[in-house]
Amino acid sequence: QVQLVESGGGLVQPGGSLRLSCAASGTIFRIDAMGWYRQAPGKERELVARIISGSTTSYSDSVKGRFTISRDNAKNTAYLQMDSLKPEDTAVYYCYQMIWGVKYWGQGTQVTVSP
Repeated sequence: QVQLVESGGGLVQPGGSLRLSCAASGTIFRIDAMGWYRQAPGKERELVARIISGSTTSYSDSVKGRFTISRDNAKNTAYLQMDSLKPEDTAVYYCYQMIWGVKYWGQGTQVTVSP
């Protein structure tokens, strides 16, 4: 059984930074991709960033240049460094990891950007 645990959300002022973590535990032989979605109230879930097979990354246009995704394969952990945060980044952030073709989800963490 695989479980993902997210951490790192919180309240930050505009222009500030946060770092999210997503750690997988259980029987894991290969992780094909890791990433984050976010969902703001009244909006659809949006793919924010992902990293696949090593170090290939992609970002939504709304966060490109401000967010950086990385992974530590030894720890089965993904990180999302979020800089220059804006109020419109406020959302619940959900991490995922594709493990042997199965998509596992974290529990979600609230990020609030407000003065």
